[in-house]
Amino acid sequence: MSKQPSKDFRKITPDELLSRIGPSPADNAEGLSTSLPGLSKWVGAGVRNLFIYQKMLDAVGKNPAAFGWWSPAAAWQSALVDTFLRPVRASARIAVGAGRNPDALADMNGWIYKNYSRLLYTLSGFFMSNGRFDREKAARIASTEDGKTFLKNYLDEFAQLEYAYSNRGMTRLAAMKALLKVLLVVITETPLSAGKMPFGESETSAEKASFENYLAVNRRRLENLFQENAFDIKEYSERQTAGKIGCSSFEYVEGSELHRVRLRDYRPPRGVRFNGKIIYMATPLINKPELFDLAFGKSVVEAMLKKGYRIYMADHGDPGWEETNLDLDFYAKTIPDRFLEIIAARHPQATIYMMAYCMGGTLMLPYLARRAEERLATEKKMDISKVVLMASPVKFDDHESGHGPIRSLIRRDYDPDLMKELFGAVNIPSQIIEAGMNEIQPGVQHNVMMGFYGRAESLDAIRDSAPFLYWLTHGTQFPINAHIRWITDVFIGNKIFEEDFPLPSSIPELDGRPVDMDVLKRAGVAILDYKGTRDLIAPAGSCVAGLTWGLVPEPGAKRKRKIENRNIEKNIGHIFVVSRRLLADFIDEVDDFYRV
Repeated sequence: MSKQPSKDFRKITPDELLSRIGPSPADNAEGLSTSLPGLSKWVGAGVRNLFIYQKMLDAVGKNPAAFGWWSPAAAWQSALVDTFLRPVRASARIAVGAGRNPDALADMNGWIYKNYSRLLYTLSGFFMSNGRFDREKAARIASTEDGKTFLKNYLDEFAQLEYAYSNRGMTRLAAMKALLKVLLVVITETPLSAGKMPFGESETSAEKASFENYLAVNRRRLENLFQENAFDIKEYSERQTAGKIGCSSFEYVEGSELHRVRLRDYRPPRGVRFNGKIIYMATPLINKPELFDLAFGKSVVEAMLKKGYRIYMADHGDPGWEETNLDLDFYAKTIPDRFLEIIAARHPQATIYMMAYCMGGTLMLPYLARRAEERLATEKKMDISKVVLMASPVKFDDHESGHGPIRSLIRRDYDPDLMKELFGAVNIPSQIIEAGMNEIQPGVQHNVMMGFYGRAESLDAIRDSAPFLYWLTHGTQFPINAHIRWITDVFIGNKIFEEDFPLPSSIPELDGRPVDMDVLKRAGVAILDYKGTRDLIAPAGSCVAGLTWGLVPEPGAKRKRKIENRNIEKNIGHIFVVSRRLLADFIDEVDDFYRV
């Protein structure tokens, strides 16, 4: 009688399960400190070279006098190349219109994130009972042959997604895989044999927790993520917010619409007396304006309204085809001119101040200087005497500003003609802007995911993050002509800091001339320049408006002016308003500055 093979009731280990995947792009085996979209860059370079080649062929084809019989040959070859490029142009427009990433490889990565998070959700859910992780079921599944097969099949699915991933390094998928490792450790109640245990150390203690405590904390983490179905931050933010963020009520000012841009009016809440001061808020062209008004307790708008200020804010909307030809002049001159005219007409006795974030502040500084030039030229007093800048860069060079690396990247990769070819009819999509932001901030998507998962042991922390995550993952389009000028004149040309930035004017002598930034001092404009030492998007070395223009404090002066610039540099990042504590510090500084 043959002997039956003995059944293996030994628990399967996380290492055995992970071996089903083997080495993959999600592992960062190269030890990179950032995310590297190498394949996307390689394909993008190929497309760019094709457009450059076609442009060269067109130049030859349209000049038979210089090139003779080569001209018709070049024209024929250009037409042949165009049969390849026409679908590329069309695909870019289709993708932007559908809200998808025009980079097909990055779009595929987005599909991988969604399906990886779905697998995390369903595998976690298999072990949930009444909202709690079922340890007995996990032990049974990890010990039986059928259970082990079940787990191995799941790992095979994770493997297929990882193999299809095109990025390398500290990626969003690497963070998701860290959570997968946690899930496998919790299921098997067996530690990994090598390497650091993901989410294994407390942020408040240098001592490593016991393994039992590690399991308990991570069971709670998985229970919370499962309850909220929050494994994918973008999808979670969409469900949690229903696509609506912002906590303060407002009305659009009737008659304020210029193209897609409208003026919001926020009034002090009932019971709060208007203090006679109005804040005009200028927002960046690449973000939703709700950064100023994310959620209760995380809102600049809410805090300033409670102090009696009335707020007006520029809302750029989401530009479409009709906005493709709008230049930066429209956003840096036409819009603030019109909106401030409306505000002044509505409140002739009020004092108007300005507040601006990031590139909103970058553009408002030359605007204020041109406004001061115009008013002084007509013998009028400057009507906006104070401006608060939040992380607003004005100096763009390769050295002190901290922008050297991104400027090198732009010189290497940015091609205005290619941008026109691909997005001239649809504007620059938010995904292209996001790719640039990822280059500035090494491993930012990985860090955001790890931070979110790391805080997920608190259910409130998950829910509290939803408005910010929605804002972060849902940018707006950037009008193509305005974008090209922003990159070429401001970021590379450094024309604002060099005082070579022209703006239109109703005064013929000023129209189209470079703005005289020194006029801000003569006009008595005070600047509060609020910046962060950990800001990689607007490094402190680039946020130097308060040290350069306006009422700059005079070293060694016997008497300090009552009103002068304030330069505040703190240990903060670019989007510090998501912290209630950091936001409260900022509000106190702003309120004091405006009240002096």
